[in-house]
Amino acid sequence: MLKQTQQQKLLQKLSPQQIQLMKLLQVPTAVLEERIKEELEENPALEYGEEAQEDEFKETQEEFTTPEEEDEFEPDGSENEYDNIDISEYVSEGDDDIADYRLRDDNYPDPDENKTIPVRVETSFHEHLLAQLGMLALDERQTSIAEQIIGSIDDDGYLRREISAIVDDLSFSQNVSTDEEEIKDLIKKIQEFDPPGICATDLKECLLLQLKRKIQDDPGVMGAYQILENYFDEFTKKHYEKIQKGLNMSDEALKEAIGQIIRLTPKPGGNYATLNKAESYVIPDFFILNNNGKLELSLNSKNAPDLRISEGYRDMLKDYDRGDKKDKRQKEAVLFIKQKIDAAKWFIDAIKQRQHTLLSTMESIMGYQREFFLTGDETTMRPMILKDIADITQLDISTVSRVANSKYVQTEFGTFKLKFFFSESLSTDSGEEVSTREVKKILSDLIEGENKRKPLSDENLTKMLQDKGYNIARRTVAKYREQLNIPVARLRKEL
Repeated sequence: MLKQTQQQKLLQKLSPQQIQLMKLLQVPTAVLEERIKEELEENPALEYGEEAQEDEFKETQEEFTTPEEEDEFEPDGSENEYDNIDISEYVSEGDDDIADYRLRDDNYPDPDENKTIPVRVETSFHEHLLAQLGMLALDERQTSIAEQIIGSIDDDGYLRREISAIVDDLSFSQNVSTDEEEIKDLIKKIQEFDPPGICATDLKECLLLQLKRKIQDDPGVMGAYQILENYFDEFTKKHYEKIQKGLNMSDEALKEAIGQIIRLTPKPGGNYATLNKAESYVIPDFFILNNNGKLELSLNSKNAPDLRISEGYRDMLKDYDRGDKKDKRQKEAVLFIKQKIDAAKWFIDAIKQRQHTLLSTMESIMGYQREFFLTGDETTMRPMILKDIADITQLDISTVSRVANSKYVQTEFGTFKLKFFFSESLSTDSGEEVSTREVKKILSDLIEGENKRKPLSDENLTKMLQDKGYNIARRTVAKYREQLNIPVARLRKEL
């Protein structure tokens, strides 16, 4: 709560333009084009350098200088707010270099504007279920109930809403009267839809629904069904001896049954879950190439759009400046034009500042973690916190944080979020400061190479790390293991 209050105080000290700049800095490359398009639609004084639409300029000019409306102007020009309008800085020649920040050199190749970008067509999970609903022989009322049930299914495929709540929803929102028995009957029909396992209330039911679709005379499937039906808790805790004893199963039969279970899908709706445009795929903000030992950084060209002030709007101000007749209506139009041009200039400057901040931050990270970008070896990564990069770039820590949390860099070893390169430090026996990411990598390698029949305990892992010279406590090993999403030794055991 205190942090939120401090953030609110900080925002109160910032101007609206500074707040907008902070938000613009957080925008990932994937949605930057949409943000620019919104600005272009809202501000006719802003345009792409290569794609100016002259017709839009003419329409804008006509909006302010329609001949039929000239008679309605009041040529008194007496209003103080319109007197002494200075437009010299707007009509001067030679100021068309406002988009020169694109820095057209070898590191910033011009994008292929004519290239067609494929658009991914997706069917959402709920649309997939509703399409199958049409194959059931239901009347209009039953269809409404079934649609309500499908709408209550979570994106991962589970129906976690209480049946009584669904009954109430239908009664109050759609004036449809039903009861729990009818709801349960329709749920069973929806559970026959694809993908198998949907509309289950918990994991156990989800897995059992999937096994029912398999060949029931298969011994492995039958064994798997018996384990989940009668010994689900024991299975999740890997108490295999108790399961064998209770079902009188041999080692081979148990192994085959478990093999059937682990091939099931715990989240049947996961493959259909709708993602927004920015999350469905990653567009790198930076590219780093290793050119014979020399690291070359380039910014995704989509981050440097060719924007400029509309020539049409400048021409309107020039016409006003040259004219003798300056009535109230014309002065109102000029003030409007100046406002739009100021906003366009600010937006272009904001894009320029965004680009400078991104490059400055990434260059500092690249220099700090140079060995990793050359080798791809995580064990070469140095301890690095936000303050380290903030000190190098002379940027605020919060600014570095915004960049690190929302930007990606593509290397020859893969695409990484900038946050990946930040980690705390840990001391070795020799007193050397090493990155906790290095320790996590070694911990992960130790677990990956362990005997799965006798997995290493946290105590054993701690001793092995200490033997390698890392001063680390067992609780720290457990914390790192959990951060790596690696279960405890008992749950890693295999037959």
